[in-house]
Formats: sequence, structure tokens, C-alpha cells
Amino acid sequence: MDTTEGDTLEETEVEPGVYLAQLVAGDEMSIQHVRMEPGACVPKHSHHHEQVGFIYEGEITFLLESGEVTVGDGGSYRLESHETHGAKNRGDETILAIDVFSPPRPNPDWL
Repeated sequence: MDTTEGDTLEETEVEPGVYLAQLVAGDEMSIQHVRMEPGACVPKHSHHHEQVGFIYEGEITFLLESGEVTVGDGGSYRLESHETHGAKNRGDETILAIDVFSPPRPNPDWL
């Protein structure tokens, strides 16, 4: 069994105001903590991983080819494999979220 304690998270700033911390990666999936400061943006990108997530604080706007979708505190989402997407924190609160990737994604391609 692998575990990660909350007080040992090692965040990496991947874009200004966007912080990722790998929690646990297994053979078939990985889980990552996300922190986005107000005004922060993740550029549009795609990856072969299916991605599901849960917002537990704040509100995030996903920038999709089909338009924009906003997910608020307590909301969840799924991005299909190869779906082009970006994200923006347009609010005044820091966004805290959890992302799960399958297959596992140790680091984003754009890191």
C-alpha cells in the first residue's frame, strides 16, 4: 500500500498561480491535487488520459472547443481522452480540486 500525508505534499508551480501535487500513482490511475489562485490559467492542451475531478473549494471555468463550462464548489467533471481543454480561475477564491487520471499521469506534458 502507498500513502501520502497531507503535510508532505510537494507542490509544483506549472503555470503562474497553478500548483499541482502528485498524491499517489498506481498501475492504472493516478490522483493529483490542484490549487489555482485567482486569475490563474491552464493553457489549452490535450492528453491521452481520461480525467475526472472534484472541486472542493472555489469555481473553475473549463475552456473547451465547444465553449466554456463552469464547475463550482462540490461539483465534479469528466474530460474524455484527447479532449482539448484549458481552465481559468475567474473568481476571487483559490480553487482546490482533485484530479484522477487513467492511465496514470505522473506529470503533465506541458510541465
